[in-house]
Amino acid sequence: MHTLPTSTASTDDAAPKAPVSTPPMPLPECVRDNLRQYLSDLEGMEPANLYDMLIRTVEKPLLELVMERAQHNQSRAAQWLGLNRNTLRKKLLEHGLAE
Repeated sequence: MHTLPTSTASTDDAAPKAPVSTPPMPLPECVRDNLRQYLSDLEGMEPANLYDMLIRTVEKPLLELVMERAQHNQSRAAQWLGLNRNTLRKKLLEHGLAE
């Protein structure tokens, strides 16, 4: 009878495994889940100015990331965002992001 050689190392240890990545949550679902949690955290209190709060909360990181990606070229960033360059400049000033 033949037996297979045994090893102290498991086959899992032989080669490093690539990390298992899960696909990112779609943005609308992520926003919905976070809004649901925000409203739940209010514990019955009435929200105020929810629309403006949400727009400002999302707008600032959007502007930061697009400006970084566009290497701070406002014309390019405005084009990517579908905004007039003057409108982008105004929004950058509002969020304290203008250079």
